[in-house]
Amino acid sequence: MLQRKQFDVLTFIENKGKQTQRAIAEATGMSTGSVNKVLSSLAESGYLSEFKITEAGYAALEPYRVKRAIFIAAGFGSRLVPITLNTPKPLVRVNGTRMIETLLEAVVEAEIEEIYIVRGYLGEQFDQLLYKYPNIKFIDNSLYNEANNISSAMFVRHLLENAYVMEADLVLYNKSLITKYQYTSNYLGVPVEVTDDWCLETKNRVITKLKIGGQNCHHLYGISYWNQEHGKKLSEDIVKVYEMPGGKERYWDQVALEFCADRYSVEVRDCTFDDIIEIDSFADLKKIDPAYR
Repeated sequence: MLQRKQFDVLTFIENKGKQTQRAIAEATGMSTGSVNKVLSSLAESGYLSEFKITEAGYAALEPYRVKRAIFIAAGFGSRLVPITLNTPKPLVRVNGTRMIETLLEAVVEAEIEEIYIVRGYLGEQFDQLLYKYPNIKFIDNSLYNEANNISSAMFVRHLLENAYVMEADLVLYNKSLITKYQYTSNYLGVPVEVTDDWCLETKNRVITKLKIGGQNCHHLYGISYWNQEHGKKLSEDIVKVYEMPGGKERYWDQVALEFCADRYSVEVRDCTFDDIIEIDSFADLKKIDPAYR
């Protein structure tokens, strides 16, 4: 198993190629002294040779490789009426590009080959994505109209190991947030002083609480990654929560972050409001895209 600093340096070199120690230090947040120690340990382990990753190095990275991306795209999108009366929210165009395509492009660039879209409302319209992304596999959620998005998680619960799970109605500006390797399970979040939206409390980067509204926390975005261990647990815990009284009304994120939190250690991964946006209403859409005014 790679140490965290070894992983950070290896994945940076894998992405950027040969770099100076100063560049690695700036990108990883380490001191140059720490970078030198990590580079030495990687060379001694046979993972690096003259700043190039060896076969052994790629083998060491393989357990951290993202195997698939799953998109939650079944809901109606009531807050975006009237646009969503005829179009599923993830297929709504924002400045000329469908919301879901901003995510799909990032997934493709990260060389993640397995792509699943859980669809429901006007599901057949998602077929048009196949022209550009022929490897998409669709999973139809027949329960989308009678349950919250935990119903979508029910349909993909056996696919969550080494997987991204993404809400398909986000607009992603920073594609580099989606990478081919991830060290551990995590959620994207923006550090904020105060928010009245869904947010995460953390301690030493580990998520300790999911709630609505808070101070000195992380504004939650619905892009998460689940490692093999946690993916296996989720396949059981999603069913457990879904079958609880009121379980069908839960958000799928509550499974690992609230109801079964003692079985998981999920980190927060920092991003900014410039990296990604969530369009909550038609009024928001009009502000971002003048074509709807």
